[in-house]
Amino acid sequence: QVQLVESGGGLVQAGGSLRLSCAASGRTFSVHSMGWLRQAPEKEREFVAAISWSGSSTYYADSVRGRFTISRDNAKNTVYLQLTSLKPEDTAVYYCAAGWSTAQVMDVTSPGTYWGQGTQVAVSS
Repeated sequence: QVQLVESGGGLVQAGGSLRLSCAASGRTFSVHSMGWLRQAPEKEREFVAAISWSGSSTYYADSVRGRFTISRDNAKNTVYLQLTSLKPEDTAVYYCAAGWSTAQVMDVTSPGTYWGQGTQVAVSS
């Protein structure tokens, strides 16, 4: 099993920034790719960003590309999501995800993905 613990959420004004962190523990050798997904109230969970094991490949949803940056520190088994130029529509619970491939992490329906408990991001207008 892999355990994922997110941190860094909070309340911020529109245009502000936050940095989310996700620390992985357990059988981390079984997961190569990590990422972030989010779920807004009364909406389905959606993909936000993903990163490969080496960090050389990153993927973003169109809605966040250019504003969010995903990165990772393998020595710390931690993945980060830097959120900038935040908008009220970015308000959601952000979940860390880990899986064998970026394709798996990007697929919200994938059964083999590990999930964290989520961290709330609220953006006021």
